[in-house]
Amino acid sequence: MPKLTFYGATGTVTGSRFHLEIEGKNLLIDCGMFQGPKRVRLKNWEVFPVAPSTFDYVLLTHAHIDHSGYLPKFVREGFRGKIICTHATAELCKVMLKDSAHIQEEDAKWANKKGFSKHSPAMPLYTKEDAEKTLNLFQPIHYGDFFKLSENTRIKLHDSGHILGSALIDVKTKKTEGSRKIVFSGDLGRPEIPVLNEPDQVYNLDYLILESTYGQRLHESSDPISDLVKVIDRSMKRGGSLVIPAFSVGRTQTLLYLLRLLEEEGKTPSYPIFVDSPMAIKALDIFKDHINDFDLYSRMQKMQGKDIFHPKDLHICRSREESMSINQHRSGCIIISASGMVTGGRILHHLAQRLPDPKNTVLLMGYQAEGTRGRTIMEKKETVKIHGKQIPINAQIEMIDGFSGHADYNEMLAWLMPFNKSPKQVFMVHGEAEASQSMAEKIKQTYGWNVSVPQFGESFELE
Repeated sequence: MPKLTFYGATGTVTGSRFHLEIEGKNLLIDCGMFQGPKRVRLKNWEVFPVAPSTFDYVLLTHAHIDHSGYLPKFVREGFRGKIICTHATAELCKVMLKDSAHIQEEDAKWANKKGFSKHSPAMPLYTKEDAEKTLNLFQPIHYGDFFKLSENTRIKLHDSGHILGSALIDVKTKKTEGSRKIVFSGDLGRPEIPVLNEPDQVYNLDYLILESTYGQRLHESSDPISDLVKVIDRSMKRGGSLVIPAFSVGRTQTLLYLLRLLEEEGKTPSYPIFVDSPMAIKALDIFKDHINDFDLYSRMQKMQGKDIFHPKDLHICRSREESMSINQHRSGCIIISASGMVTGGRILHHLAQRLPDPKNTVLLMGYQAEGTRGRTIMEKKETVKIHGKQIPINAQIEMIDGFSGHADYNEMLAWLMPFNKSPKQVFMVHGEAEASQSMAEKIKQTYGWNVSVPQFGESFELE
């Protein structure tokens, strides 16, 4: 009988790690880093409860660091199996895991220089060498292809509509009478998000491991594109600049697509647009190589010869010098930089420069986790700590939630509706405690299904 144990994304959005024992194999679905408050991040340093060397496969839902970023440490501690994911996820991980390793090494150097680590010397969680070893273990497959785990069990990936390459993981086992299907949602996307397909519909499943990031919230805007036009217009009329912290993978590319489209349709003038994130720039190249994974409208525009991610006055800032030169533009420009929750990266420099000036605007687009600078800015506190200094938050703070890559609770309930039989059990993960519990209650009330909110380390036998 399969056994499922939860080693992450319980009571918190991040740290996705689910251990599935099935057909004599050990599978880890996602291998993510914990992010957010220090008490959560410290979990990354704990010894994994099961020896990584005993795992046969890691199945990745997508490339975001809270789903993939623990992989180099997992490899460092003995994992030598295969990593199964989509081709786009594998390519994005090549960029993101190397970048994550670089950050780990730089953080350790800084801690040693400043002497604030409890350990001497401070060590990185993992190194670029660990990341390189990890990349050799990837074995990507296409959406819809079958991966045979054993004679009786196959694994299939469906498009989850969250970011490029994101997947629902479908594990199906033939039994003497019928079959058993276990589905992991990863992060479930939304309808009508530009560029991406809607989440695939799955049927006839027995067990569902479902995210609940927005389990107690609805996306406010019914027309986020109009909201974006209004934010740009207000920002430029104030005579300042518009700064957008954006995730390197997904949000930045969607923004470029929309800004180009708005210019083309005459809804906004052409402003200088700076993309200042080395990872986002590399990811943009990967997006351009995977047009076949986009929605139909995006593919049609590409066939018409349009460079769908290129507004007229676009500036790609690869070097540090190009990044610093943005400081010369004090007004009338749009700056897109990572990270989306303002946890690190070049965005910190731009916010330190522009947050104190009320003429400037900061636009937050999507979920801001507890303990992040993004949450502090969203809550419009007096100051936010950047590079050891308290920076006044005087700029205008705008929020558009409609571009979030996470389905809200109504969208998740709608996705569940076509299931043509009741699952034996639904497990709520990837949410702060209140959100997971709220989503569980909504599913119980709407469909009458059995729903659990697992605790860290809790195990369940799957009949």
